[in-house]
Amino acid sequence: MAGEVLVIGGTSDARHICQQLDASGVSYTLSVATPTGQQLAGNIRGQVRCGRLDMHDMVAWLQQNRTRWVIDASHPYADVVSRNIALACAQAKVLLSRYQRPEQQPDFAHPLLFNVATLEAACDKARELGERVLLTTGSKDLARWRAGLPGKTLLARVLPVPDVLAQCAALGFGVGEIFALCGPFSAEFNAAFYRQYRVDVMITKASGAEGGYLEKVLPALDAGIPCIVIARPQPAVMGEELLESQDAFSQRLRRWLAAQ
Repeated sequence: MAGEVLVIGGTSDARHICQQLDASGVSYTLSVATPTGQQLAGNIRGQVRCGRLDMHDMVAWLQQNRTRWVIDASHPYADVVSRNIALACAQAKVLLSRYQRPEQQPDFAHPLLFNVATLEAACDKARELGERVLLTTGSKDLARWRAGLPGKTLLARVLPVPDVLAQCAALGFGVGEIFALCGPFSAEFNAAFYRQYRVDVMITKASGAEGGYLEKVLPALDAGIPCIVIARPQPAVMGEELLESQDAFSQRLRRWLAAQ
């Protein structure tokens, strides 16, 4: 039954998990929030449901589909989503595993590398550092960046989808401040981008290899551009159900199959 296993997430991580389930002959559903996530799923064999679920909707879905295992492979920074999933699984008494891609933090300190805990702390630091601020943090919090960095020139690198572009325009981003591109990007591309658009400060997240973290940070530091990195939220799942590599998921899948 396709609802017995539910994978949540519109990321490359979720797609790789689905491919492992396909290879093991597991029937499952992939739940994505947006059509973009549906496109990124590619040609997986599982069913795909599209649309956001709040906690109560999630509980109802799990119960109606007699779900036995939920794999939360949502983005590392989708902490509200992950908390709702954890609450729903606890209420519906469903096994929950959290897949969280490994971080890719450089093993060195640098005077231009600033690690902060929150978006607000990133704004506080960016206000000291320069006028042209490149945001490589997605489109979800653009309104908060606008509010936190008044008077700065914000350069938004976002996905090339119509609703995101409309959101940017509504928030006052001009045509020279919106860069609708689908990453991740090479270090060479980023180095050229920083030069071309005269970036003074770059803000990113600890998004791991899949998010092109080092390819963003290292060229900026080499060019003398300060980098502000927002730390990941604490995962809602800990212990043996926190899976931090595709190999760890593969091992957990084998244990799950053995218990059937």
